[in-house]
Amino acid sequence: MIAPTESGPGIDLDRLARLAPLAALTPGRLAELASAMYLARAARGDDPIAALAGKDRTLFLLRGEILLYFAGGGSVVVVGGSGDGLHPLNRGQTTVVRSKAITDLELLQIDDDAVDIAITWNEAVAGGGAGRAIGEAARGEPQAGAGAFSLANLRHGVFARLPAAHIEELLRRFERVTMRGGEAVVREGEEGDWFYAIESGKCRVERVVGGVKMEVAELRSGDAFGEEALVSEAKRNATVTMLADGELLRLAKRDFMELLAEPLLHRLSWPEARAKVERGALWLDVRYPSEYQHDRLPGAINVPLGEVRNSFTVLDPDAEYVVYCQTGRRSSAATFLFAQRGFKVWLLDGGLRGAQSGSAG
Repeated sequence: MIAPTESGPGIDLDRLARLAPLAALTPGRLAELASAMYLARAARGDDPIAALAGKDRTLFLLRGEILLYFAGGGSVVVVGGSGDGLHPLNRGQTTVVRSKAITDLELLQIDDDAVDIAITWNEAVAGGGAGRAIGEAARGEPQAGAGAFSLANLRHGVFARLPAAHIEELLRRFERVTMRGGEAVVREGEEGDWFYAIESGKCRVERVVGGVKMEVAELRSGDAFGEEALVSEAKRNATVTMLADGELLRLAKRDFMELLAEPLLHRLSWPEARAKVERGALWLDVRYPSEYQHDRLPGAINVPLGEVRNSFTVLDPDAEYVVYCQTGRRSSAATFLFAQRGFKVWLLDGGLRGAQSGSAG
């Protein structure tokens, strides 16, 4: 049995910095990672390896002695805080099948996904290049948890599903721009040319509805904007204005499409999309309700593109969706927005128009 004792900021960062593979991380990143950690205790005679079976967590021994038994035979005694005790108990080259606490133990559990992301981005930044200054500033040195590349945003935000191979190149191509309070970053009706991530500061999002300018959102550090116009090749649908001085990271349209958008747009032909729906996926129609009512696909759910962000907490995150519109433009933007939030989504390539022409052929 493992009894949790505390988590988060209460964990001593100096102790964390001695553990492999965490030693290479900066103090700022370690402080962020602490939110995905759990201190725990186990009594003499307990088997903490068995208690952690089936959980995606890495286990370290901070204090005490434990006997590990390996698959295929053999065993070793590990002492916390030194030697093998600085390495994960359950992530070695040899599989540990069971364990026995020789003394009472103090243990540290860390979410595997958080560790992997922190190390991956740390290595990308350490690789140098033009993006190094951006990456180092974004790793949270004086403000852990802040910035476009905070651990929280890397786990659940716009960069969460970025292929690891693209990270270093992404950092190299981002540009840092300083903005003043009251300055408009993008204007409604303009052509889309940049994707933006907020490193510091706040932004107001406004849209003209029925001739009246309305505030629709407020964005802050870690939020991103500008993707819809780039993916759907449409005009900007809102004006974004700085509420205070701040810094933005921007990525040119071509780089955004290559490094962020296309990796998340899993395209399906009409026959492939129908087959996926027959296996249990759901049609997701992102057109206006008037279009949806006219010629929706059987069983389709209607989430207009402008309502996608409001639907994140409504749609079932465990379901699979095939997203479509008339031409594929709006559905491309919607698919990107859903995918970056972790939904299982596929894009009907060419939309209904493409499906109809394909059927006719």
